[in-house]
Amino acid sequence: MTTVKITSGNLRGRDIETPDSDLTHPMGSREKLALFNMVSLEIINARVLDAFAGSGALGIEAISRGAKEVIFVEKNPRAAQIIRENLAKLNLRARVASSDVANFTDEQGFDVILADPPYDNFKIEPILKLVELLKRGGTLILSHPGDAPKIESLKLLKTKSYAAAHISVYVK
Repeated sequence: MTTVKITSGNLRGRDIETPDSDLTHPMGSREKLALFNMVSLEIINARVLDAFAGSGALGIEAISRGAKEVIFVEKNPRAAQIIRENLAKLNLRARVASSDVANFTDEQGFDVILADPPYDNFKIEPILKLVELLKRGGTLILSHPGDAPKIESLKLLKTKSYAAAHISVYVK
């Protein structure tokens, strides 16, 4: 296993574990910092969904920056267990759903959805399912390869590029 650092907030500098697997790809710290700088105000007191959670780094970063509640969705059982271990190590309470994003449901909706799906098999369908979980006025932050996908019910606010990584911010 390898570790990554929380880049900001009250947990800044703390290490979390990441799965040694081809099934997850931790976002680089430069990209992660840029992502949260783009939406720092939206995160405070927000209900956040970390979709395709991997190690949970994005959701834990959101907690560190003041999110009220974070739910992690990760279908890989080993990665979901690592998220639980990271939360316990940092003494944080959050729900981890061992589920495919396309099958995840929630009645309350989310203020912010962080989506960092696998690049090697990027599909828009699970992202469209996530849009249904976003509250009106909510923000979707999507990490993706190539150009920003057009999502009919969302307005694209901005896209930033970092080598092969692209981060787009949408609002509902």
